[in-house]
Amino acid sequence: MRYLAILLLIISALEIGVFLWIGGLVGPWWVVLLIILTGILGMALAKKQGADVWDKARLAMNNGQAPTEYLIDGICIFTGAIFLLTPGFITDILGFLLVIPFTRGLFRSKIRNYLRSRMGKGTIIYRKW
Repeated sequence: MRYLAILLLIISALEIGVFLWIGGLVGPWWVVLLIILTGILGMALAKKQGADVWDKARLAMNNGQAPTEYLIDGICIFTGAIFLLTPGFITDILGFLLVIPFTRGLFRSKIRNYLRSRMGKGTIIYRKW
């Protein structure tokens, strides 16, 4: 939990630095416009990708298959959508990487391995904070 707070602080500081740098290059109003446009575009893409993955998961379940990969894709899309709603260029890049199907595969195996390790320890559901 401590590392998450430190990571959020570092990312926030980096985002402010990027805002200032890009604002100096193109002007502050263009930065605001870019933030709004990436948010709108990213959320539309996340909505479409989420609906596609949901349909594939339902089809897999209807065929008697476990929708494991689709659940992991759903986690990636949901996390990417949160990053896309967060103002900033660094978080937008990470959000798009998680939402776009081609680049989502970069994260899929890491998430799968993380979930497996947590389930093996019995800490994925019953964890004391």
